[in-house]
Amino acid sequence: MTEQGVRWTAEQVLALAPDDASRKAGSRLGGAGPWSQIGGSASGSVWGWCKGSGSKPYQTVVDLTGPAYKCSCPSRKFPCKHALGLLLLWSAEGAGEPAEAPEWAAQWLADRAAKAARPATGAGGPADAEGARKRAERRASRIGAGVTELEQRLADLLRGGLAGQEQAGYGAWEETAARMVDAQAPGLAGRVRELGTIPSCGPGWPARMLEEAALLHLLDRAWLGVAELPDQLAATVRSRVGLPASGEGEAIRDRWLVLAQYDSASPDGRLTTRRIWLRGTGSGRPALVLDFGPPGRPPGLALPVGLVLEAEIRFRPGSAGLRGDLGERFSAAVPCTEVPAGVSTGAALEAYGAALRDDPWLESWPVVLGPVVPIPGELGWQLADAEGTSALPVPLTGAGSRSRGGLWQLAALSGGGPVTVFGECGHRGFTPLTAWQPGSPEPVALA
Repeated sequence: MTEQGVRWTAEQVLALAPDDASRKAGSRLGGAGPWSQIGGSASGSVWGWCKGSGSKPYQTVVDLTGPAYKCSCPSRKFPCKHALGLLLLWSAEGAGEPAEAPEWAAQWLADRAAKAARPATGAGGPADAEGARKRAERRASRIGAGVTELEQRLADLLRGGLAGQEQAGYGAWEETAARMVDAQAPGLAGRVRELGTIPSCGPGWPARMLEEAALLHLLDRAWLGVAELPDQLAATVRSRVGLPASGEGEAIRDRWLVLAQYDSASPDGRLTTRRIWLRGTGSGRPALVLDFGPPGRPPGLALPVGLVLEAEIRFRPGSAGLRGDLGERFSAAVPCTEVPAGVSTGAALEAYGAALRDDPWLESWPVVLGPVVPIPGELGWQLADAEGTSALPVPLTGAGSRSRGGLWQLAALSGGGPVTVFGECGHRGFTPLTAWQPGSPEPVALA
């Protein structure tokens, strides 16, 4: 279900919960407080001691390759709240450097390995493959039932009209999102939560809500026909629904320039997501590395903007080839001595349009614009080509929007002249994240 080093999101962990009570209890245990120690191995397991009501801590171990669970608590639920809490802690922070498992965890893991090695149920053998197939079919069936329910919810939304959504509140959408988690489709749950927040996002929300509802409907229909889709698009659909990526993607070793880094909170406030944009100086390939942090704590991975590091990135299947996991680093990071080459606004739109063929749900595409001039106006800000007549609007509301403070910072940096700007180009316009003055390799992260 996963490979070591590729962490699940909190939504993917909570989708494993057997019921809502376990989900809530696991969330409470998903912090460092109750855990006296956690550890993990390079082979794909994580274990820990959780302080219970008695004097003896509960011993919890998870085989991530299954996943499979073992806990000394008396719960009959599977996985128990301690296993869920341990997985949430691992998904947010990892388990540190690989270590030797304690005897109780090592014995259980060894028993599993021995059982998997038997010819009748060997890894990759008929029984093992059959069990994996049945588990995949059960999950696909649950997701299909959730998709059908979601389609009915969207139909009711359109039948009743959008006008009453401001008064209806967020509660009904949160309930629908919880149903998607029950259906083991955390990706759908996240999109439903975002849909429910749109009526409170200011002027123009009905059009945005209709757009997002249409994209959600498209994802539902794609899932129902996923078996007939091309392999790459099918991988994207599975990823968007919330299934972990299957198989290994392409690994690229390059010198990666850190173009931007910023954090955002999930709609329910339970998770902080750090987005780190990289570009290979040799391959020119963009990469998006994500890291996650629990409430009150920032994600662990931090890469300052403007540094270059030689490393290997393994790209995940689907997601328009953007999502990657940072692997081995081969040298210390050093400051970049050059301003990255920019493209025109027209070329930026073409790049985003091409990416949409691989992932119709892609919000934006990373682009370095330049030279461009930031222009404030009564109808909003624009980034205009220094030579030419085309420009891209800068969104001030909705997902990916920037604060006016950051835009005035960009205007001050520009001084009315051309600058190079990195950001995300999407259907709402261009969101600037980092800028460079002409002739200066020093990047300025925009607030």
